[in-house]
Amino acid sequence: MILVQRTTIHEPDLERAMMYDYQCEYCDGTVKPRTVERESFKHKKAFIILEDVTIGVCDRCGNRYYGADILHAVHELATGKRSPEKTEAIPVAHLHPA
Repeated sequence: MILVQRTTIHEPDLERAMMYDYQCEYCDGTVKPRTVERESFKHKKAFIILEDVTIGVCDRCGNRYYGADILHAVHELATGKRSPEKTEAIPVAHLHPA
């Protein structure tokens, strides 16, 4: 099993709102803010799940965008500079060819 660290990030509403409403780099859609229940990240050998975090999501293709504060928090959690609110174990398996 891999241990997963989970935490909640609280960001200032005004700063977060200024980061959206720009054109998606992959399509003609617009990146809009969306608060998601859980968003997972892979950081080297760690998996981090942020809960109740606002991210950017293209309203057309669904591509996800993350602010620097979110990516810094993921790095801090993965490297132990920041403590998670809780830690959970998840099952891991190898799929063998038939």
